[in-house]
Amino acid sequence: MPRLSRRALPIATVDLARYLIGKRLVRAHPRGLMRGRIVETEAYPPGDPTGYFRPGLTTSNAPLFAVRGTAYVRMVYGTCFNLNMAAETEGVGSSVLIRALEPEVGIELMCGFRPASRLRDLARGPGRLCAALDIGRELSGADLTTSSVLWLESGRTTDIEVSTRIGLSRDQHRRLRFLERGSPFVSFPP
Repeated sequence: MPRLSRRALPIATVDLARYLIGKRLVRAHPRGLMRGRIVETEAYPPGDPTGYFRPGLTTSNAPLFAVRGTAYVRMVYGTCFNLNMAAETEGVGSSVLIRALEPEVGIELMCGFRPASRLRDLARGPGRLCAALDIGRELSGADLTTSSVLWLESGRTTDIEVSTRIGLSRDQHRRLRFLERGSPFVSFPP
């Protein structure tokens, strides 16, 4: 599959979150290649009070102020990592959270990182996704358009459904969650 170029990525956060549904996330791991179709995302546009960029530019959230397509890997709840990507022009804090994948390639390797998981549950949810692809803090700052270890590829357009965000204590009502309609691989049905 051809890689996505930065030029192909929409500049507006909400547009990018929608655009990524059906595209592929690829992880070149030392033990093998893993690939999955993105079936769920969430948008955190500039000024969003729940975004990781909210306190302003810091050493830890700097990737969210980089050029769109830059990965930001963050530890959440002290137990798991989440994969976000910068979504606007350089200097503007924003992000798209990649919430779920449909595994396609390297499924045995993913199962090694998430033992005893059913195929449907391997990368269903942002923490499971990062565990299945062995994505950790060391990949924060990777350019998902040029990196040799984590990148985006083209994919087919799908029927997209819009929903409210999940897992937040505030601003949950905003319809900024995008998912492939009918996919069994999304974290929670709308």
